[in-house]
Amino acid sequence: MTIRSARPDDAAFIVQTILSSQRGYCSRGWFDVALGWPDAQCRDFIARIAVAHAVSMWHVSQFLVAEVDGKPAAALCALPAAGTGPAAWRAIEEVAAATGLAATELEAIRYRGAYTRACWVQGGEGDWMIEYVATDPPYRGLGLVQALIAHALDKGQAAGFARATISFLIGNEPAERAYARAGFVFAEEKRDPAFETIIGAPGFRMFARAI
Repeated sequence: MTIRSARPDDAAFIVQTILSSQRGYCSRGWFDVALGWPDAQCRDFIARIAVAHAVSMWHVSQFLVAEVDGKPAAALCALPAAGTGPAAWRAIEEVAAATGLAATELEAIRYRGAYTRACWVQGGEGDWMIEYVATDPPYRGLGLVQALIAHALDKGQAAGFARATISFLIGNEPAERAYARAGFVFAEEKRDPAFETIIGAPGFRMFARAI
């Protein structure tokens, strides 16, 4: 196993990582709902965001990749929590403009994506945030997530952060066990009936730990 920074040629793997993490144990995640397009079209749009000029939490530069025998097998995103929301929207706007998306459809994406606002929890402005943790199914059980989290925590500590956070869907028990194993403990959760109607999960839970 090798841990390395993601590269532009990892874009398709990063797209899969984002979608898998967002969906968790549900059939849809944020991009599925917000974009509302067929899967191939969604993946193309996210892949463009992953290599856009605007750097967001979906950009390849924010991901670490675990390779097994030279093949990407797992990944996660690790970055400062400050400003992630505005940065994400700038990336969407950039790709929307580049692909000729109508202003009305861009506004529709914003409207459809707002369903998470009532229950999303993430770290504070001074926290180091870990997100989008996923392993390709054939490589599960090999300790890749623990190795990635350890590298992500080292990266956050080197950048001067004292606390790391990680959020996931309430009910995602494998994720909760993995993060607890990495030293994270419960910090906060938010539930919303409307969110549960759309996704099938009650809301989000956030774990945190010192680094």
